[in-house]
Amino acid sequence: MQLYLMRHGEAGHEAKYDRERSLTESGLHHVALMSEWLKSTGVKFQLVLVSPYLRTQQTWQEVSQHFPAPRKCKVLDELVPAADPEMAARLVLAYAEQYQAENVLVLSHMPLLGYMVSELVPGMEPPLFATSSVALVDIIGRHTELMWQQTTHSIS
Repeated sequence: MQLYLMRHGEAGHEAKYDRERSLTESGLHHVALMSEWLKSTGVKFQLVLVSPYLRTQQTWQEVSQHFPAPRKCKVLDELVPAADPEMAARLVLAYAEQYQAENVLVLSHMPLLGYMVSELVPGMEPPLFATSSVALVDIIGRHTELMWQQTTHSIS
């Protein structure tokens, strides 16, 4: 299975609550750039799992314009910034198995994404995720490996 972990685009700070922060114009632009780059790799997602926060929902709205519709898309409260990384990683793997998904896209936040990588890849320190960045974790049986991590700066 290939697990694509993506952080939402840049968000503004003018919302009353963190969950209501929306993407900036720059954030939307960078999400579009990353989406086009991901599309150029030929990946097609069978399963997409998204945080309920506004900025991740808006990120998915943009990403979805660049790809065919996945077989299943779910919004999960377990993908918010302060969620438990072990539980989030196990839940993502369980949904992937349930839907027999080979390519899974997870749209979430820091610090959760970094901690999820360290949960999935034994011995790995949690990497930082810039906004709109994506990491690929390859999972074959019990073997997991961080294959790459890209930012909008590294793909342009």
